[in-house]
Amino acid sequence: MNHYLIRSLLGLVLLATLLVYSMGGFQLRLLQHLEAISYDARLRLTAPGGHDPNIVIVNIDEKSLAAEGRWPWPRAKLAQLVQQLNNRYHVAVIGFDIVFAEADTSSGIDVLRALAQGPLRDDAQFRNQYAALAPGLEYDDLFARQLKAAPSVLGYYFTTALETGKANTSGKLPPPSFGAGRFAGRHIAFVSANGYGANLAKLQDSARAAGYFSFIPEFDGILRRVPMLIEYHGAYYASLALQVADTYLGNVPITPGFPTTDTGADGYTAMEWLQLGQHAIPVDRHVSALVPYRGPAGSFRYVSAVDVLNRHTPTDTLFGKIVLVGTTAPGLLDLRSTPMGTEYPGVEVQANLVAGILDGTIKQEPAYVIGAAVTLLCVIGLLLIFGLPALSPLWALLLTLFTALAAVAINLAAWQYGNLVLPLAPLLLLIVVLFVLDMSYGFFVETRSKRQLSGRFGQYVPPDLVREMVKHPDRFTMQGESREMTVMFADVRDFTRASEGLDPTQLTAMMNAYLTAMTQIIHKHHGTIDKYMGDAIMAFWGAPLTDALHSSKALLAATEMQQEIAALAPVFLSRGWPALRVGIGLNSGIMNVGNMGSAFRVAYTVMGDAVNIASRLEGLTRQYGVDIIVGEDTCKPLSDWVFRELDRVRVKGRDGPLAIYEPVGLRAAVTPQQYDDITRFELMLQHYRQQNWPQAAQMLDGLLQQGPHQKLYSLYRERIDFFVQNPPGAQWDGVFTFQTKK
Repeated sequence: MNHYLIRSLLGLVLLATLLVYSMGGFQLRLLQHLEAISYDARLRLTAPGGHDPNIVIVNIDEKSLAAEGRWPWPRAKLAQLVQQLNNRYHVAVIGFDIVFAEADTSSGIDVLRALAQGPLRDDAQFRNQYAALAPGLEYDDLFARQLKAAPSVLGYYFTTALETGKANTSGKLPPPSFGAGRFAGRHIAFVSANGYGANLAKLQDSARAAGYFSFIPEFDGILRRVPMLIEYHGAYYASLALQVADTYLGNVPITPGFPTTDTGADGYTAMEWLQLGQHAIPVDRHVSALVPYRGPAGSFRYVSAVDVLNRHTPTDTLFGKIVLVGTTAPGLLDLRSTPMGTEYPGVEVQANLVAGILDGTIKQEPAYVIGAAVTLLCVIGLLLIFGLPALSPLWALLLTLFTALAAVAINLAAWQYGNLVLPLAPLLLLIVVLFVLDMSYGFFVETRSKRQLSGRFGQYVPPDLVREMVKHPDRFTMQGESREMTVMFADVRDFTRASEGLDPTQLTAMMNAYLTAMTQIIHKHHGTIDKYMGDAIMAFWGAPLTDALHSSKALLAATEMQQEIAALAPVFLSRGWPALRVGIGLNSGIMNVGNMGSAFRVAYTVMGDAVNIASRLEGLTRQYGVDIIVGEDTCKPLSDWVFRELDRVRVKGRDGPLAIYEPVGLRAAVTPQQYDDITRFELMLQHYRQQNWPQAAQMLDGLLQQGPHQKLYSLYRERIDFFVQNPPGAQWDGVFTFQTKK
């Protein structure tokens, strides 16, 4: 097969992969990051800047807090603020990016009421004075009356299971924008809430409307889009920005926009926009709208709340305007990370959305964007795949630059003039990789050469084993064979979060320090490094040289690795690096080991069901909150170790159940208390598997009192609570099934 054909085939494979990605076939975090970076760059490049003339933010800022006292202010003061905005400044709408969830008793009315109903109930003079003073001290009533007289929109928030994991509710929700069953048959992926924090009932009933100000940042913590509707208990509630815009437009009906009325199984059922009078609001498949940021923080006119209270603000500054009341004071924690900056006021995010709704500047991502992206990938991809191999390096560079510039120009034109967000990262990645592939193919293929044994194994086999292999080559083989071995998978937990804030140089130094320390321990116990997978390590014992003590050495290595991780923590922290936590999975069994790969590259590695199980066991360390999990076949020959059975599980890719264990320590080093805990936990497991839920729960509660932070106990307590409500049935075999690989 000639080189031109090979390069073309590689290019076609890359193109096919990116096409599948673009059509939603799989997710790739690298491309998601690149797309997010390109989106943010386009947003900053085309932001209009300047101040929106129709929206003003009344800011509870440091100046206001210094003059009027710390937050929360008495509702009487807020009533005065609303009165000024409504009666003096005649604003169009007052929207609160604040929730008023608790009653205001700062006036002392509760104390006076208790006296009037208690010790002084027979004191006529006191009761008369109380009756005269009480109306002016009911601050919530004062605030409610002003809200009722003004075009006011209150804010509240929803919580989701991803944020809290539990459902809490407070206050009174407004009426939903759409009732239960409104979108039946549409299969729309609404953001669903499991709890909320709303306003006092008397305040909610007095306001013109209310909308939630909940934000859900994207995978990288950046706020790019906001749900326009959130589902809660089957009903659908509108966002604060949507309700403010609706109130400004005179409370016109909010209607969903569908490109087709077909709700059948074969029909396209997605909602693509919300209609607010003459204004169409583009939404994505989660009914979220992209925030049309005008620019960095300060792109809207800010007025200090204390200046409004004291009538220092000119009337024409606020007359007829949409007013959003919020805060930029750092101590009030309403600053968000956005494409425009890492400390962006939440109230200004709402202002951008209101302006985008009214101005029609919200970008859209309709379904046909996928078709446009696929078409561009095919056209440019095929041009480069078959064109680059036929050109000289100079002409290949020129063609690559031309296609990259054309791709960016088309994308920016669609963005600026069509208000469309076309994917850019897959196209640019395709162009760059095809060029690099064309330039480097010959170098990487033509410079392949055979390596000597020490060169082939020296980086991942302990030096003393390499010397032994060189000295006695007849004792090992690189051909594929089956033998009993032990394999290890070790992976850094929450690596992405742990590495945030490190520049590439720091991240490289940290990973080199970590991998070096772990490799030294593995080599010390005669283990073979199979590969490094980012922050993960795969190693095995029992090859290339046969070792009858493979399981013992592997467990000793795993234990020492955890000890070294703990010892490295203060060293890492002193260098400004995060302390790492590592999960380790060990499993023994029959595996295939030998040189495996392709005609271009081979690796000495292990394969088989026992290997896959070790990988699954490493993933389960997160679930059970333990550092090391070993399989049953690893435990059997290690009579000098004490193990605690964690569970019987059924992992993805395997039908039969597996018993999994946590190594507690060498038998001579285990304390009586540890033995007692193990015995009690094993007895709890017996009750659990026999579905004796009360007895199992009672034993767990006792264990939790001694170790309330042990995730293992909490995990079983949650399972028992679930099974009490949802009995597994008489056929349940006590095995817990995991549906994911991790």
